[in-house]
Amino acid sequence: MADTGDIRNVVLLGHGSSGKTSLAEAMLHKTGATNRLGSVDDKTSICDYYDEEKEHQHSIASAVVHAEHNGKLLNIIDTPGYPDFIGPAIKAIPAAETAVIVVGAAAGIETNTRKLFKLAADANLPKVFVVNKIDVENIDLPRLIKNIQETFGSQCRCANLPAADKASVIDCIENETGDSPLMDVAAAHTELIESVIEADDELMESYLGGEEIPTKKIASVFVKALKTGTIIPIVFTNARKEIGITELLDIIAKYTPSPTEANAAKIKDGDTIRELKADPAGPLAGLVFRVGFDPKSNMKYSTVRIFSGTIKSDTNLLRNDEKKGIRPGHILKSQGGENKEINTGSAGDVITLAKAEDLKIGDLIHDAPDLIGVGKFDMPAAPEPMFSLALEPATRGDEQKISSALDKLCEEDPCFKVTRDQQTNELVASGLGDLHLRVVLEKMEKRFKLTVNTKEPKIPYRETITAKAEGHYRHKKQSGGAGQFGEVYLRVEPAERNSDPPLDFSWDIFGASIPNQYEPAVHKGINEVMQNGIVVGFPMQDIRVSIYDGKHHPVDSKEIAFRAAGKGAFVDAVQKAKAVLLEPIVNIEVTVPAENMGDITGDLASKRGRVLGQDMLAGNFIVIKAQVPLAEVAQYNSQLKSVTGGRGSYSMTLSHYELVPPNVQQSIVAQYSKKKVSD
Repeated sequence: MADTGDIRNVVLLGHGSSGKTSLAEAMLHKTGATNRLGSVDDKTSICDYYDEEKEHQHSIASAVVHAEHNGKLLNIIDTPGYPDFIGPAIKAIPAAETAVIVVGAAAGIETNTRKLFKLAADANLPKVFVVNKIDVENIDLPRLIKNIQETFGSQCRCANLPAADKASVIDCIENETGDSPLMDVAAAHTELIESVIEADDELMESYLGGEEIPTKKIASVFVKALKTGTIIPIVFTNARKEIGITELLDIIAKYTPSPTEANAAKIKDGDTIRELKADPAGPLAGLVFRVGFDPKSNMKYSTVRIFSGTIKSDTNLLRNDEKKGIRPGHILKSQGGENKEINTGSAGDVITLAKAEDLKIGDLIHDAPDLIGVGKFDMPAAPEPMFSLALEPATRGDEQKISSALDKLCEEDPCFKVTRDQQTNELVASGLGDLHLRVVLEKMEKRFKLTVNTKEPKIPYRETITAKAEGHYRHKKQSGGAGQFGEVYLRVEPAERNSDPPLDFSWDIFGASIPNQYEPAVHKGINEVMQNGIVVGFPMQDIRVSIYDGKHHPVDSKEIAFRAAGKGAFVDAVQKAKAVLLEPIVNIEVTVPAENMGDITGDLASKRGRVLGQDMLAGNFIVIKAQVPLAEVAQYNSQLKSVTGGRGSYSMTLSHYELVPPNVQQSIVAQYSKKKVSD
């Protein structure tokens, strides 16, 4: 078991195909953690061990590996890079002290490079840039370095430089001589040192006074400079040929913070914040940041970053604010898909627990009763899945098995959601894009031997009213003996758009025309209509209703009678109040090459979208921000790929609901009416 001060936790972040997994494999091989260099192309990667990852040849889930270098234990979290699989990368960020941002030398800064850098910065993590694949022909490294500095700040400085033959790299931290075609080594050394010593006023004063700063002092302040952000080192590698890997390992081991040096992790609950000291003797506190299921046995594995305390097999483990304890059982150390048992896990380390069925991504695990109720870790939010498919079992009788399998898939992927649409009764799977959902359904087929048919789900429209109206209904039923009687008068009017709750209910009965005991029954009848609507069958919202009069019978009045009377009166009023459809409007951000800007803005306008603004990015990319009806972009993924040749990406979040234009409403009503007839 490594001492907490000798642990280094790094998360590899970057866009897809930048070479993160190859980098992790090279680090493992160079340190002797593996006896052969794993390859994504050859399907021998330790990190990409799921069948779907081997087939698609890119990471789909995060993977945890470890190695030892110069007396330090390096826990390395390899994460997916394509936008459809960004969820596991986001959730892995709080588990590390340092973010290693990997950039492909030819591709340069891409969509997820920017997103993940910002998330790492928001988490206050020190950052290191790795420019990988430096052997690619016809690359413009000076331009790439300029783009990195323009995009992420002038504190991005070269910590080493590629040699002329690209077969080695030249250190710029302790060395001032050498020959690199990228830039002068002495100049790179000076720039780097100036950025580092900005973090220390005393050193800066000495430097400005003309004193030469000893290398030893530079090393001592380097961690502080990384933490304060005055330096973001840039290093160069060719992972497949293992060039620059030892130098990267040296920088991680020597210059990045250990858990004892890093900014303290925090548990947050409203205004209450508790800092966790990286002390093995302290109270146990850890974060579950990854959940995975073994592809062969379907055994659940939960990966935990321990921030404080020590965990043993017999520790009485508590989850969040629950009082019931969990026995962790075997403590494991993961090497990709392989797990080796260890005696204990202590502060600063990353460990894995098997069969802990209740654990979920984002959970706080602890052994201190005084942590109960303090809250949870402040995890970065994953994007809301907005690309959906309705699922139907391919084989009758598989419904329960499919539901169970989907639950497991939801547990391991923070951006995969499954819901049952109450009004359409469709089972709807939602993800970040078409590829995301297709891969998840591939997993289900291979692991659980279950297949589903898919179709576009119905758009979650809503219904409302646009005018004031009054409604009346008398429910009278007599069939011998006691009958049923209830009579209700009510008024409806539009409430503010996107109101919460969707119904503003007011009981304005004076006198005893309807006894107060029947108020819940009337309310229930109205809610039935609110749930099912009257235009097409979607839930209603933004309605204010006032019950102002009625009649009752001392013998025949019952709850069931007033429930029917409330329902009938509400339908009567809504039919007079010009009921209409509302549609969901989403905020969409589309990142595309600048030459595609006109095509995209024109396309969004044709989809009834409103362009709100745009931002230029380095590398000749542009972000277009707009609001557009969800129905128009429900299948936007394939359209964007077609327009941009696969170089564009987008993200969507629900904004609000708006009135559907009359001509569009007619089409929707006709569509659903036709389906009702066919059903």
